[in-house]
Amino acid sequence: MTPRRYLVGLVLLLFATTALADVKLPALFSDHTVLQQGKPVPVWGGAEPGEEVTVSFAGQTQRATADAEGKWKVKLNPLSASTESREMTVQGKNTLTVKDVLVGEVWVGSGQSNMQMSVGGVMNVEQEIAAADYPTLRMITVPNTIAIEPQTDFKGAWVVCSPETVGRFSAVGYFFARELWETVQVPVGIIHSSWGGTRIEPWMDEATFKGDPALKPILDARETAMENYAKALYDTLGGWFSQAAEAKAAGRPLPLPPVVSAQDPRRSSQMASGLYNAMIAPLVPYAIQGAIWYQGESNAGDPAGYRRLFPAMIAGWRQAWGQGDFPFLFVQLASFMGTGAEPRDTNWARLREAQTMTLATPNTGMAVIIDIGMPANIHPVNKQDVGKRLALWAEHMVYGKDVVYSGPLYDSMKVEEGAIRISFKHAEGGLVAKDGVLKGFAIAGEDGKFVWAEATIEGQTVVVKNAQVPQPKAVRYAWDDYPVCNLYNAAGLPASPFRTDMPE
Repeated sequence: MTPRRYLVGLVLLLFATTALADVKLPALFSDHTVLQQGKPVPVWGGAEPGEEVTVSFAGQTQRATADAEGKWKVKLNPLSASTESREMTVQGKNTLTVKDVLVGEVWVGSGQSNMQMSVGGVMNVEQEIAAADYPTLRMITVPNTIAIEPQTDFKGAWVVCSPETVGRFSAVGYFFARELWETVQVPVGIIHSSWGGTRIEPWMDEATFKGDPALKPILDARETAMENYAKALYDTLGGWFSQAAEAKAAGRPLPLPPVVSAQDPRRSSQMASGLYNAMIAPLVPYAIQGAIWYQGESNAGDPAGYRRLFPAMIAGWRQAWGQGDFPFLFVQLASFMGTGAEPRDTNWARLREAQTMTLATPNTGMAVIIDIGMPANIHPVNKQDVGKRLALWAEHMVYGKDVVYSGPLYDSMKVEEGAIRISFKHAEGGLVAKDGVLKGFAIAGEDGKFVWAEATIEGQTVVVKNAQVPQPKAVRYAWDDYPVCNLYNAAGLPASPFRTDMPE
């Protein structure tokens, strides 16, 4: 071995040994972090195999020994909420100090572009930024990354909310957190992990696909795509390697390599489990209160499939975290695109229906925003109401507040003489036709042809009829991409779109 190679090897060995010996923490445990109150708090990281690690915080000291892979984990006993800025000390052969640690409520915010959209793009942005002085509200953002295998960390850091920083925060995450802060008056941390334009499949873990025969073909398709890519690489480059070897042996210049036209599926943000592996797996098992989710636009072409995918994803996340059926709150798609002159059936309406059906999953909640969409903008700028309506569900489900948290949801129908009476859940205080005559209802007879209907409010019910349909069979409400509709409850929350004719 030459002296130079020996020196390089020695440096690399020294570096590797030093790196291995150092106690390390993932990005979630960086300065300004917020820890979840009232639950055991896992703290984990890396160290030299067999190294004893001590974690001290808030008068507690917990110890663990790194396993053969250098992984360790402790659990702090449940903590009380605190705005006091404290330090967490992690000690092994070296010592790490995490500064300005608060204890309060931690939520994960995920989805596609409407979750990713920043405060800098919302309505009344100047006023919102100027008023964003909330030092006990923090957010950490996971960068857009793809991985074929589950990862254990990401590059990121907690950021304290201020007028200087809030413009880069997820708008839905921020307004949700702000509403919670004003309600429960404890620190709030949002772990933001979203990617615009993504379908739901990349956010699902492999175990969920493998455990459901109806979903496993999605994972199989990913494996087939990778095999096809490998074959395309071999077919394209195999001959070139032989030519290059011959040229080198003959002393000729190497031929230019061919261009590989095949796309590597591992670089696609739509790869099944790719975003879960890189952007959700590193968050597990950080103690959280729950999750908020805004996604579905990219799956609107297959609303029937979403009925199965969405509940399966929720179950998969809950299984991975191992913290029980934590609250999972989501946003129903806003109104967007056009409105039909006559009643019609659309994929966007059906996707909203698939989201509504997901309320059958325990401990879930849905913010209806059918009234704040924009016909030419898939990203509504009113993210304030989105955050507030999500927070109402949290206030009811988690914090025991006596609030009206949902707009009217379809409950049942009853055929009367020439009319159908619709009953609703969450109609306390009565129903309201905002801005005049009730709109958005259609009715159909045995032939299944829907026509616009006259609708009147009677207490907590709506009576729907049309003289052209003397024997009505079904009613639809707000069933379009951008429906004209105005049914609310007395608390000012909009009714969710629905149809009484059962989906196929």
